[in-house]
Amino acid sequence: MRNCFQEIAANKTLIITLSVWAIAQCIKVIRGVIRERRFNFRWFIGTGGMPSSHAAGATALATTCGLQFGFHSIEFTLAAVFAMVTMFDAQGVRRSAGQQAEILNKIMDDIYWKGKIESQRLLELIGHTPIQVFIGAVLGLVLAVTFYKIWK
Repeated sequence: MRNCFQEIAANKTLIITLSVWAIAQCIKVIRGVIRERRFNFRWFIGTGGMPSSHAAGATALATTCGLQFGFHSIEFTLAAVFAMVTMFDAQGVRRSAGQQAEILNKIMDDIYWKGKIESQRLLELIGHTPIQVFIGAVLGLVLAVTFYKIWK
């Protein structure tokens, strides 16, 4: 069992990917504290916001796979396709769902204030704008290359 944990701790690709994802999440928390002058723990685990930690993590995974196994490898190919699907989903499907949630919440507010229904609000910030995805991808690329060079 101990060997398993040692192998995980030595897995450069996993450690770099998780580190980049955590840094992107921390940036969102710091931005939220500065913007709203308060701390909200949900920012650590929530989705949406600048930068996209989905894009940062997926790009870091693909970049690290490319650096470690070669950009011609099946590992890089799989990670790059995964990154593209993740980023498309983050700024496309999930963003649309968030916009629909915003509209439905406005409708629910209107109905609620007329006394006809009581309901829980839907989560609106579940996707990313294209710029949030782009910045997340750039952050993932830069940090992955930097951490990979440091790891050697």
